[in-house]
Amino acid sequence: MTERVEETAVRPPTEGPIGAPVTPARPIQAGPSTDPAATAVRPRAPRRARLRLTRIDPWSVMKTSFLLSIAFAVVTVVSVAMVWQVLGAAGVWDSINSTVQESIGGEDVAGFKIEDYLGTSRVLGFTMLVAAIDVVLITAAATLVAFLYNMSAALLGGVEITLAEDN
Repeated sequence: MTERVEETAVRPPTEGPIGAPVTPARPIQAGPSTDPAATAVRPRAPRRARLRLTRIDPWSVMKTSFLLSIAFAVVTVVSVAMVWQVLGAAGVWDSINSTVQESIGGEDVAGFKIEDYLGTSRVLGFTMLVAAIDVVLITAAATLVAFLYNMSAALLGGVEITLAEDN
């Protein structure tokens, strides 16, 4: 005579939302299930979360925009320097000098050099000045936008976002 031994496991109690009653633990049978609905694999629906953006911290916006505007200023200065070097290597300045001398002519124009007016040091100096002003303006504008968003969100409730999980 053989006896059939079935293993059982106890599922821990599931927790619900705060204040909801906790469902008690129930035994799980380890053997094959006779319920066809339990064996069918049902795809899980993606979880969704609805969030509302009601406040943006102006201090963190200011720090982030300052850092990004510094990076933008560095990129601007480096790109202008590279373009200026490429124009010099391509012979654009010599071509402009010869064109001005041929078109105007005369002894006054014989010593004309466009680099005296649009030299690398002048252009990079002007670019650094503009980049420094942009850092201040971009930082101030982003911080102002954060304050304005907070005021409008207090009045209207903010922006509502629905996030969904990918399957």
